[in-house]
Amino acid sequence: MDGWYQCENPYPFVPQDVLDQADSVRASLPNRHCDPRIAADLFEEVLDEFMLCDELGLNVIAIEHHAGINSLFGSNPMITGILARQTRKVRILTLGTLVSLRDDPVRIAEEYATADVISRGRLEIGFVKSGGTEMASNNANPVVNVERYWEAIDLITKALTSHDGPFRWEGKHFTHRHVNIWPRPWQSLPRMWAATGDPSTASEVGRRGMVNVLVLRGADGTKRAWAAYRKARAEAGLPKVTTDHFAYAALVYVGDTDEEGLRVGSKLLWFLNTSLRSAPQYSKFLPGAVPPQFAAQIYRTPPKPSATMPANPEKEVATASQNAASLIGITPERAMAEGILFAGSPDTVYRQIMDFYDQVGGFGHLAMVGRSGLMTHPEAEKGIRLFATEVLPRLREIRPIVVE
Repeated sequence: MDGWYQCENPYPFVPQDVLDQADSVRASLPNRHCDPRIAADLFEEVLDEFMLCDELGLNVIAIEHHAGINSLFGSNPMITGILARQTRKVRILTLGTLVSLRDDPVRIAEEYATADVISRGRLEIGFVKSGGTEMASNNANPVVNVERYWEAIDLITKALTSHDGPFRWEGKHFTHRHVNIWPRPWQSLPRMWAATGDPSTASEVGRRGMVNVLVLRGADGTKRAWAAYRKARAEAGLPKVTTDHFAYAALVYVGDTDEEGLRVGSKLLWFLNTSLRSAPQYSKFLPGAVPPQFAAQIYRTPPKPSATMPANPEKEVATASQNAASLIGITPERAMAEGILFAGSPDTVYRQIMDFYDQVGGFGHLAMVGRSGLMTHPEAEKGIRLFATEVLPRLREIRPIVVE
């Protein structure tokens, strides 16, 4: 199993009374509350944490979000380019440029190819469907977001793998008369990832053979998404894949003791309890967020399970916005019980990860969200060192297996 370090570089220093009055901490919060001097310090600290990962052999993840305190990484290609040049050993996962928001996927392919060459073949390419607030902040049409997402991925893939001169692309959402990127990527095609939790998207990820990343979904949601992945491959007559095609992202902190690991690791819950707050117009009321035939249901309060009407065990995995809403206010105890937070001493964290591994049927990659909220830079670095030296070597002994 490989380990990957992720920090979204949040900005947690907005006064609480301002946060309490804001309808959404994403998209709507005025940037007058961002001190660029503090932001510069945060960039320096997080980039130094990535460099520490390179020293310790822990792979790194560069993400992208827009217009909110949850992340200052608004330009994934820029961060990826920095990591491609400054790191020397580890693999770099761009997870990733929000391709459905950009008008020119060919430019994204150029940026990825450039980063792959600079890193001499250490780039891995991940795709994420844009969130509702990012639809607003990028003036995008959410109704066609999924269509644009897959077409952009197809165009980027073709641009990265075509080496015999210009080709023409006539798609539904993108048209290019002349595509011929320079430089070509170092790798024939960097490994492709996609972060998703809903069965329909996981099915498409499976048919394409991409690595499926589940972010903070817990055991139940993770198992359902990966079952859809495997079922789609079987129905398409495609060969079975190994656990190397599955990745799970969780909040992770390792301390010297269980007490320290939980005390410091609980700070990571800011990622959920504060930065996920989003107004309804960016989530459940966003056009295209649910299929038209189910649109009326978003105005209804669902009945609670009872003895006469139990919870439906076959229900679909929650949408990203539904999952986010369910996590706001989560306690450390519940987060650990659900496999959202792994925290404690090295032995405890290893056992927590392996218990979750067994619950979901195995996976080949753990993305550790190792810093968020008011966690300090020294605390983050200590967690990185302990994970990389005390936990990761044991995880790497777990070899890929074929999943049924």
